[in-house]
Amino acid sequence: MPNKAFNATKSEKIFDVCNIIFMMLVLIVTLYPFMNVLAISLNDSIDTVRGGITIWPRQFTLDNYKTIFGYDTLLQGLQVSILRTVVGTFLGLLSASMIAYTLSRVDFRGRKFISTFLALTMYFSGGLIPVYILMRDLNLIGTFWVYVLPGLVSAFNVFIVRSFIDGLPYALQESAKLDGANDFTIYWRIILPLCKPVLATIALFIAVGQWNSWFDTYLYNGSNATWTTLQYELMKVLQSTQSGGSAVNANDMATKMAQISPESIKMAITIVVTVPILVVYPFLQKYFVGGMTLGAVKS
Repeated sequence: MPNKAFNATKSEKIFDVCNIIFMMLVLIVTLYPFMNVLAISLNDSIDTVRGGITIWPRQFTLDNYKTIFGYDTLLQGLQVSILRTVVGTFLGLLSASMIAYTLSRVDFRGRKFISTFLALTMYFSGGLIPVYILMRDLNLIGTFWVYVLPGLVSAFNVFIVRSFIDGLPYALQESAKLDGANDFTIYWRIILPLCKPVLATIALFIAVGQWNSWFDTYLYNGSNATWTTLQYELMKVLQSTQSGGSAVNANDMATKMAQISPESIKMAITIVVTVPILVVYPFLQKYFVGGMTLGAVKS
């Protein structure tokens, strides 16, 4: 049987060429900004001020990264950021999936009321000051759990997981009940394994949010070095370069800080906070596509 690729019509060949050119342009537009940021972060700071750097450093150096990692509190912030990302993602997935499973049950009488209540939280908020007072009254300020508990339940994540569960055959739950399984067994042994695509999607959402968050550290743990985060410490690095530099660690780096341009530090910080997510994403990509396709479009 002849190969269809060698019998393509002229219009099909033109379409293939145009499609390849278009995808190459999309690749360039997508990849160029990241390559430019990486090149500036690896370029000498004084030379960066001249501009004109594209995708390759003009004067290669690692001084920008040495300056960033010269901060004493950076390692502690990295540990806390990893911990809050892991714990926050796990508990967020657990809470979202449990609530979603409950709301997907047609025999649950309060499903409409709770769904409406959750939807309202997506449009209304108490504001910054009431939330801060609430965290204070709950004795969460100055603790690790202030990073996890306030955002433990996300209405958006719950609705995505519930939509996915609604698309699963209900006969699976009925047959499990006939075999004597209770609700928790159905949830843990039947629903969760089938929800891997949408859970991986939600996990990526939560992990990125936890990893990139720094404002809650500024509000609740700004003076607590024990629970500082990587992003908050990197923000302070950037501020110190923009303000002319301050004491970085026990070694006096004031002279070096004066020779570091904020642009180079900013790009180096961008690479530091982006690379971990880029490393994790390929492992979740296949689930991410499947979860968004199957979970978001079902009613």
